[in-house]
Amino acid sequence: MTDHETKIIIGSLLHDIGKVVYRKGMDGRKHSQSGYEYLKNYTDDKDILNAVRYHHADALRQSSIDDDSIAYITYIADNIASGADRRNKEIEDKGFEIHTALQPVFNLLNGNKGNLYYHAGSLKDNINYPTNTKTEFNASQYSEILSNISSNLNGLDLKDHAYINSLLEVLEANLSFVPSSTSKKEVADISLYDHVKLTAAFASAIYAYLKEQNITDYKTELYKNASLFYDKKAFLLASLDISGIQKFIYTITTKSALKSLRSRSFYLEIMMEHIIDTLLDKLHLSRANLIYSGGGHCYMILPNTKETQTIFDEEIKNVNKWFLKHFQTALYIAGAYVPCSSKDLQNEPNGSYSALYRELSTKLSLNKSHRYTAAEIIALNKIQADDYERECRVCKRLGKVNEDGECSICESLIKFSKKLMDMDFFSITKQSKQGLPLPGDYYLVSDSEETLKERMVNDDSFVRAYCKNNPHTGKSISTKLWVGDYHSEDEFEKLAKNSKGIKRIAVLRADVDNLGHAFIAGFPDKYMTLSRTATLSRQLSLFFKYHIKSILEKGSYYIDHEESHPRHAAIVYSGGDDLFIVGAWNDVIELAVDIKDSLKAYTENTLTISGGIGLYTSTYPISVIADEVAEMEDKSKGHEGKNSITLFEDGKDHKEGEEDHISDGTYTWGDFTERVIKEKYAVLDQFFGKSMNGDKSDTERGKAFLYHLLELIRKRNEGINFARFVYLLARMEPNSKATIAEKEAYKEFSDHMYKWYQNEKDCRELKTAINIFVYSLRESEE
Repeated sequence: MTDHETKIIIGSLLHDIGKVVYRKGMDGRKHSQSGYEYLKNYTDDKDILNAVRYHHADALRQSSIDDDSIAYITYIADNIASGADRRNKEIEDKGFEIHTALQPVFNLLNGNKGNLYYHAGSLKDNINYPTNTKTEFNASQYSEILSNISSNLNGLDLKDHAYINSLLEVLEANLSFVPSSTSKKEVADISLYDHVKLTAAFASAIYAYLKEQNITDYKTELYKNASLFYDKKAFLLASLDISGIQKFIYTITTKSALKSLRSRSFYLEIMMEHIIDTLLDKLHLSRANLIYSGGGHCYMILPNTKETQTIFDEEIKNVNKWFLKHFQTALYIAGAYVPCSSKDLQNEPNGSYSALYRELSTKLSLNKSHRYTAAEIIALNKIQADDYERECRVCKRLGKVNEDGECSICESLIKFSKKLMDMDFFSITKQSKQGLPLPGDYYLVSDSEETLKERMVNDDSFVRAYCKNNPHTGKSISTKLWVGDYHSEDEFEKLAKNSKGIKRIAVLRADVDNLGHAFIAGFPDKYMTLSRTATLSRQLSLFFKYHIKSILEKGSYYIDHEESHPRHAAIVYSGGDDLFIVGAWNDVIELAVDIKDSLKAYTENTLTISGGIGLYTSTYPISVIADEVAEMEDKSKGHEGKNSITLFEDGKDHKEGEEDHISDGTYTWGDFTERVIKEKYAVLDQFFGKSMNGDKSDTERGKAFLYHLLELIRKRNEGINFARFVYLLARMEPNSKATIAEKEAYKEFSDHMYKWYQNEKDCRELKTAINIFVYSLRESEE
């Protein structure tokens, strides 16, 4: 990256820093002037300072800067990121509410008409749920934010491109809940961080686009003729997508399956970030151009140049060659891009923004269906059996294996499993062949803060470093990766032993419902812009990659009203909108409800989640578990309205009302918590709970009754079973020596059973409740 390109990014990222200075209350000037005066303490670079000082039309009009000043690029990039050129009308007066809190984009999502706010502050561990209470910023909070930024700027060299990503980290940590605009005429749902990040993305792309066009008169092109530039296809909306992730992660059979699962998941996540960063480096761009990444998928804003397209296409080819070499056809990366103008990204005319995503999705799908060239297919078919040696005992792929029967990738993953999850820093280098291989003949190694410092000084092949969850700044620190790495245990058997009752694990797979529609058409046309969908992407990534950890650390929902405790569980994967969690079976059921409730509050009930939960012994093959729970998740997704959970199936379908046939274990979340647990389970617990936790004979008698009742429910449609059911209930009736309370309890219980048995929906809910109740009692296999 050249010095000029670096200045454009730095100037764009800091162009609105004066808003923090102004809102602090100690400076009555326009925020562009305030920012200019503030930044003079940290840089003497005229280009960067001018980009901050003159990024508004009125300031440019009165300036005498050169026609090729980067201030013109910052000016138009700022307008594009804002969605409209309203800056020349913005004067800090009565039309602004400078201490207003940030509003969530969820206020406008999927038909919502909310008026909620985030708590004023910075990005911290606690989840910042939207609230009806408008807790405004005050001058002291802005002073604290500015102080935090100032202390970090002292440690950054603003002329060195190697510090750009550190600056992004500083701004994200401090400006994520600071509104970009405080105009009373605007919806204040775009944070200052999201705005400056997008401004920098556009600025970099515009510079590359103009450079290829040999345009250096930025004043004419971007200021005088700005209205014409808005129509030019200066940008590419680009996407990458890795196929084969699920099979790569879950097709394993080893003793240390849980460690392997989590390591493989993290390895692929780092690999995707490495692929993204390698591409951005070659294009002389920064991670400001990355709109979203997660689950092996990403979106980027790139310059629409021939060079960009050539580098993009070549990088895809190189990665796939590397995949073929190391994984054969198990992994594949598809890439696509569509040209777009700033008006397209602002949804002008209505529908143009959604059309971009549809076109991009179509191109990506087409590339996935045409994976290999004829030459590559011929080469694959020529591979001789002798080229392989044995099947890897871990991933089951054919290839060369070591003495323990492990391929080189699995061997490295096993060695790195603990480091990958417990270390804070991960470095990309060209030399350390003891590390995990990455595309481009790079290697991934783990580091402590001390060893990273040594490596950056002594390792000439060091490329970049990633840090996990905790922000760190420094030269060549690429980014902080939010990673949901919660784990109470590192073995399935240990998780099973922490279960209540029967010692089993459960697995939850779930993802957000209709998320594609939310991105393409979730906002009203007026608000359907890249700024808003980029903000939506980041908020969901924060939830599933970062906040998920605190949800598991502080359990909230308990079937038996226990005190809050950290869940006995481990996150295998939690990404942009989906998750895979394993744990003690009862904790998994309860944490699933916690996640649903938290997502509901976090998104103002504009997004829902559906999933599947399977119950297994700790030695059951994980590959089979993954497939079976995926099928349960699909059944929840197929339920009318989605927003459902499927668990404890026994293979039967039911028809209820006007609905299509549904699995006997599929419920809306509301039906599960209110009807299965609060109603059916509560009745069982009230009648059997005390007696079955006391005398052993009473416990066995109660279990026998429930097992018999389960059998009758499963065969409910056989006519004679109703008589058997009535007889079974009669056998439970207390004798004449029973107390009045015992007789009344029995009557209440039998009335419920009789009523529920005669209704299809009640009956299957009762079956699920009985399963949960019995499992909570069983201490061993019976």
